[in-house]
Amino acid sequence: MINLSIIGSTGSIGTQALDIARENKDINIISLSAGKNIKLLEMQAREFMPLRVSVSDEESAKELKASLKDLDIDVLWGMEGLNECACSGEADTLLTAIVGMIGIVPTISAINAGKRICLANKETLVCAGDIIMPLAKEKGVDILPVDSEHSAIFQCLQGAGDNRIKKILLTASGGPFRGKKISDLKDMRASDALKHPSWSMGKKVTIDSSTLVNKGLEMMEACHLFSVPIDDIQVVVHPQSIIHSAVQFADSSVIAQLSKPDMRLPIQYALLYPQRRPYPGECLNLWDVKELTFEEPDLETFKGLALAIKSYKKGGNMPAIFNAANECAVDMFLNDRIRFLEIAEIIEDCTQNMKFIESPDVEDILDTQSYVDEYINKRYKN
Repeated sequence: MINLSIIGSTGSIGTQALDIARENKDINIISLSAGKNIKLLEMQAREFMPLRVSVSDEESAKELKASLKDLDIDVLWGMEGLNECACSGEADTLLTAIVGMIGIVPTISAINAGKRICLANKETLVCAGDIIMPLAKEKGVDILPVDSEHSAIFQCLQGAGDNRIKKILLTASGGPFRGKKISDLKDMRASDALKHPSWSMGKKVTIDSSTLVNKGLEMMEACHLFSVPIDDIQVVVHPQSIIHSAVQFADSSVIAQLSKPDMRLPIQYALLYPQRRPYPGECLNLWDVKELTFEEPDLETFKGLALAIKSYKKGGNMPAIFNAANECAVDMFLNDRIRFLEIAEIIEDCTQNMKFIESPDVEDILDTQSYVDEYINKRYKN
C-alpha cells in the first residue's frame, strides 16, 4: 500500500496523479492541498476521503470547511497546512505538484520527516538544489523525478551501475514557436504561446515551453538530480516528443526512453517505482511514428535558455533570481502587461541587477522571490 499526500492536487500533475490512484487501488490518498480551486478540491475530497485538505488562505478554508461539514476531514490553510499535508505521519510518499517556490519549504519538511519524494516542482531543485539534495542524502530519502524528461533520464540509468555518464541528451519539443525568429515573435500574445503542439500542461509551464526557459530550468534540475555539470547536458529539439530524453555513456552508446507524450506515464513510474504496471493509455507504435527528427536549439531567438545556463554557472541565489524573474514575467505576459520578447528581457535585467548571495540559505532564497517581485513591479509597472 502506498500512502500518498499530494500538494497541488487540482493542477495538471495533481489531477493526473489522482487518475492513476483510481486505476491502482493500493494507492491510498492521505492529504490533498490546493490553492483556491475549492470546488475541485471538494470533489476530490469526497471521492478519495483523505484525512486532511489544505488551501491557500483562511477565507477559502472557511468556505471549504462549510462544504465538507458532513465529512470527517480536517481543513487547513496556509504554509502551516501545506507542511501538515507534506509531513503527516500517516503518509509515506509526497507528490510535490505545486507550482512555484512555495514548494520548497513543504518538501524540506517532508524530507526531514523521512517521506519519499515524487518531485514535480522544478523550483525546489532549481532554487534550492544545493540544500535539498544533501539533506535527502543525509535523511536517506529517495527523490524520484516526475517531469517527463527527468523520468526518462532516471529510467535510462536503471542498471547502469557505476558506468560513467558522458552526456545527458535533454529533449525539447521546441514549443509552439519552433523555427520562428525574433522578428516573428514581436506580436505574439499569450493565446498564441499557449498552443503547445504536443503536451497538455498548465499555463505557466506552457509559456515556459514557448520561451525554452523550461529547458533551462530542466537543465538545472538535472544537474542536481544526476550529479552532472551543466556542460554535460545537451538540449536537443525533438518535435515529435517521442524520445523523452537519453543518456550517452562513456563508450558513446546512447540509451533513450520512448513513449507517447502522456504525463501519466512518468507520474505512474514515480509513484509505483520500481514496479512497471500495465497502463490503460495508448501505447507507442513505431510503425505509426515513421520518423524521429532532431534540431539544435536557437539560443539567439530563445535567450531564456542561454540565460538559464549562465545563471546556473554563477550559482548562489542566481538560479533563484532567474526563476523568480521568469515567474513574474510570465504572469505579466499572461495578463497582457508585457510582450512575449520582454519575458527574456526582464529575466536578463534581474540577473544583472539583483543582489547576489554566494551561499544562500532557505530564507535567502525565499527573500529573493520577494525582492525580484518588488523590483519588477516597480520597474515595469504599467
